[in-house]
Amino acid sequence: MKYILTYLLLLALSTNVLAQATLKKIKVEGNQFVTEEGKPVVFRGLNVADPDNLLNKGHWSKAFFQEVKNWGATIVRFPVHPTTWRKQGKDNYLKLLDDGVKWATELGLYVIIDWHSIGNLRTEMYQADMYETTQKETFEFWRTMAKHFKGNTTVAFFELFNEPTVYNGQLGTCTWAQWKEFNEEMIGIIRAHGNDAIPLVAGFNWAYDLTPVKKNPISAPGIAYVSHPYPMKRPKPWEDKWTADWGFVAKKYPMILTEIGFSGAEEVGAHVPVISDESYGEAITKYTAERGISWVGWVFDDRWAPRMFSDWDFTPTRQGKFFKKALLEFNSGSKP
Repeated sequence: MKYILTYLLLLALSTNVLAQATLKKIKVEGNQFVTEEGKPVVFRGLNVADPDNLLNKGHWSKAFFQEVKNWGATIVRFPVHPTTWRKQGKDNYLKLLDDGVKWATELGLYVIIDWHSIGNLRTEMYQADMYETTQKETFEFWRTMAKHFKGNTTVAFFELFNEPTVYNGQLGTCTWAQWKEFNEEMIGIIRAHGNDAIPLVAGFNWAYDLTPVKKNPISAPGIAYVSHPYPMKRPKPWEDKWTADWGFVAKKYPMILTEIGFSGAEEVGAHVPVISDESYGEAITKYTAERGISWVGWVFDDRWAPRMFSDWDFTPTRQGKFFKKALLEFNSGSKP
């Protein structure tokens, strides 16, 4: 009997491992994301709310992930706030992430795990209480993620820090050289644990500005860069400004815009810097398609703004209608 139980336990464990590792591994080759066979991949997907938030609302479920898939996404981003990470505790939060990764795997969705803080990691000063963290906690978080998701091909990306900003000096100072050192430290910790998920590095100005990369890129192979080019970051016309501020990076490195989105001024939750209209959606999706840049729309929720839907029947908002159509067209191949 003991041997039968041991066999059944090992079978269950091996089945779980196989279920968690069915998506093709993604790696960096030149300025592209590629599969192990070398096939280029451009990701287009959706952000969800913090898993803790969705759990509290009763919507952290496979049915919710099925709707993400129904909208045409190929990737989903999990924003983990430091406060919810501490509130749930490591074991409980890892269970949330495990469930989300399992559902994503079953539906063929890749995952970005994002440490969702906004502020200055050097001074440990932040834009709001929900983003409060420390250098040690941030490093420990990535040590935990690296160990826990080692070998899991669904968790293709680790976004090291959501939106770095000194808030016009109100949060102290941080040079690019200092920020670069923090990122290289986190990448080193992740890779020392044998995890080869792709690290995503954001620049200053709330993850918008990557101009320092021209002269002083991150000293680590196999990484990608992030920008959050919301419409009010620059006035129209956007394209030349985008190229100068962050788009130039895509000529040499893979890029993924882990937050894009817009809201009409009259809509629920409208705020700086997201107020715009469909012209922004058309511009950013065309710009990224021409340059092979991946993107993730913010945010697949009924409350967080700019929201993609207005109720739990998933009724699309104004931007929801735009991005649902764009996701279905681009990811089906009907748009180039």
